[in-house]
Amino acid sequence: QVPLVESGGGLAQAGGSLRLSCAVSGRTFSAYIVGWFRQSPGKEREFVAQIGWSSDLTYYADSVKGRFTISRDNAMNTVYLQMNSLKPEDTAVYYCAAVIGNWGPRVVPREYDYWGQGTQVTVSS
Repeated sequence: QVPLVESGGGLAQAGGSLRLSCAVSGRTFSAYIVGWFRQSPGKEREFVAQIGWSSDLTYYADSVKGRFTISRDNAMNTVYLQMNSLKPEDTAVYYCAAVIGNWGPRVVPREYDYWGQGTQVTVSS
């Protein structure tokens, strides 16, 4: 088991920003592909972004491209999701997830082995 802990959620106004953090335990953090997903009531869990072992390896959902930025600090075992130009439709519980594997788009929840408990993001209009 690999514990993941999200933080940084909260309330923001439309057009505002929030930064989420995902702290990953373990000595092999740099080997993990880490993804962010979100889920709002009545909807399926939706892919947001992923990052590989290098910060050059990133992939985004079209809905957040140009607004959200995923990054990682391997020294801190942490992945970040900087969310700018927030919209009310970004309101959801945000989850980080991790897996060790080959790089490529991993946009389906079952492609990840470890999950955090989630952090709520609410964007008001």
